[in-house]
Amino acid sequence: MTSQTPLRIIPLGGVGEIGKNMYVFEYGDDIVVIDCGLMFPDEEMFGIDLVVPDVTYLRENRAKVRAFLITHAHEDHVGGLPYVLPDFPGVPVYASTLARGLLSTKIKEHRLRDNPMLPLDPGDELTIGPFTAIPFRVGHSIPDAMGIALRTPLGVVVHTGDFKFDHTPVDGKPSDFQMLARLGQEGVICLLSDSTRAENPGYTPSERTVGEAFREIMEPLDGRVIVATFASNIARIQQVLDASRDFDRRVAVVGRSMEQNFRIASDLGYLQYPASQIIPKDQIGQLPPERVTIATTGAQGEPMAGLARMANRDHRFVEIQPGDTVIVSASPIPGNEEYVARTIDNLFKAGANVFYHAIKHAHVSGHASQEELKLMLALTRPRYFIPMHGEFRMQVQHGRLAMETGVAPENVFIIENGQPIEFSPDGSARRAQPVTAGYVFVDGLSVGDVGEVVLRDRRALASDGMFLIVVTVDKQTGRVIGRPEIVTRGFVPANERDPVIETAVEHVLGELQSPGDRLSEVALLKSRVKDVLSQYLYERTRRRPMVFPVVVEV
Repeated sequence: MTSQTPLRIIPLGGVGEIGKNMYVFEYGDDIVVIDCGLMFPDEEMFGIDLVVPDVTYLRENRAKVRAFLITHAHEDHVGGLPYVLPDFPGVPVYASTLARGLLSTKIKEHRLRDNPMLPLDPGDELTIGPFTAIPFRVGHSIPDAMGIALRTPLGVVVHTGDFKFDHTPVDGKPSDFQMLARLGQEGVICLLSDSTRAENPGYTPSERTVGEAFREIMEPLDGRVIVATFASNIARIQQVLDASRDFDRRVAVVGRSMEQNFRIASDLGYLQYPASQIIPKDQIGQLPPERVTIATTGAQGEPMAGLARMANRDHRFVEIQPGDTVIVSASPIPGNEEYVARTIDNLFKAGANVFYHAIKHAHVSGHASQEELKLMLALTRPRYFIPMHGEFRMQVQHGRLAMETGVAPENVFIIENGQPIEFSPDGSARRAQPVTAGYVFVDGLSVGDVGEVVLRDRRALASDGMFLIVVTVDKQTGRVIGRPEIVTRGFVPANERDPVIETAVEHVLGELQSPGDRLSEVALLKSRVKDVLSQYLYERTRRRPMVFPVVVEV
C-alpha cells in the first residue's frame, strides 16, 4: 500500500432504483461489500422471477473480496446473497442476530455451505484488513437494523442502511445518536444515506402509530381480522399480537415465509407473546370470529401469496367471508399498484371490509423523511455526500438537502450503478471510470441465462404475437411442394379464409416461384420467406409479429 492509494466506493445496485442494494468499498488489495439485495421484476420483464446485481467487477477482483456486511434482513438487502455467494467461496457474511437467523433458512434452501455466517451487532467493532466496521443501531421496520461506519486509512465513511429516527420504537431500542455525533466529531469523509423518502417533508411517523391504528380498527369489530404485511416486518407482527391480546383474540400465522420468519423471530426472542395466544391455522374455524386474528402475507398483491389466494377462494385454510375485516399494512411498491388494487377489489367482492393505504394509515414507512435526513447530515457533518437507495429524482432531492445543511455542491455525487467515486489521500474526490453494473435475471433455476435479447423477444411476442410458416420444398430443385402451412399465436387466428393469412401465403408462393429462381440453399430460402412476410404483415396490419420460417426438404 502506498501513501497514494485511493479509497473507492462503487454501487453495484441501489442507486437510481429501489432494490438490489449492493455497495463496494475498495482500498488497495481489500474489498468489503455492504448488502447484497434483489429487486422484483417490473411488468416489462416477462417471465422473470427476480433481478440481482451484476457482480462482474467483484468476480474480476475475487481475490480482494474479504467480507459481506449486512445492514438488515429485508430482501432488497439480502435476497441476492444465494445467487452471488457461490462465486465467493470462503468469504464470510457478517450480520446481526435476527438477520443471521432469517438468512440461515435461505442459505440452507440454496445448499450453500462455503460461507461462514458470523455475528456483527451494534456495539461491535470488526477489523477486516485496512477497514474497521462499526455497526450502529437505527430505526427501521425490522428489529436489529443497523448502519455501518467504516474506518478506513483515509477517514470514516458512514453508510446509514435503511433508517428513520423513531423515538418510540416498538422494540424499545432507539437509534444511536451518540455514535453518529461521535463519528461526526471524528470527521466523516463521506456519508451514503437512504433517499427513499427524500421528497417527503417533515418526519416519518413512529411505528407505534400503527399499533394505535390496529386497536382503533379492531375495537368495534365482531368478525375475524386479517392483517397482511411483509413476512420480514417482525415489528409489525408484534403489534398485531399486542392489539389482538388487548381484545382477547387468538392469532393464526398463515403463509410459508411468514410462518418461517415468525418461528425464527420467536426462537431468538424478538417476538413476545403467551404461547396460548397462537393457534394452528387448521383450527381457525373452531373459534368464534370475534376471537380470531389472522396474520398473513400478500400485502403487495402477489398472486400466489396468502391474501390473494384468500380473496380468490383458493386458500386451503381461510376463505374470505362477509363480516371479515382485512387490514393491508403496507404501501404498494412502485409497479405493484395494479396487483394490490386487484386483490383489494376481490376482497370487497367476497364481502370483506378492507382498510388499505388510501383509507386508513395502518402502515408507516420505515424510511426517513426530509427533517430526519437533515438531522443525519447535521450529526455526521460529512465532507462528501452520496445519496443512495432511491430513484434518481429522490437522490437529486436528497442532494439538495445536503447542500442546505452545508455540504459543498461540488461534493455531492449523484451517481448511477457502476460509477466509482475515488477518494485520494490529499482529501479530493472524483468520478472514476465506470465498471460493469446492471441486471442479472433469475428465471426459474437459471441465473443470468436470460439476457436483454431474450427479454426483447418476449416483449415482441407479448405485444405482437408470432407467425410460423412451414414450407415444403423439393430437395433437388428447390421448388415448393403443396401449400405452406401457417400457425399463429397472439396475432390473428390461422384461418386460411382470413384475407391476411390467405394473402400472406400468396406473397410467399409468389416470392419462391419467381421465374428462373432455383433456391436450393435452405438458409437463403428461410431468409427470403422471413423478409417478405415481415414486410407484408407490417404493411397490412401495422404490427410486427415474430416470423418463424420452417423449411422442410423432401
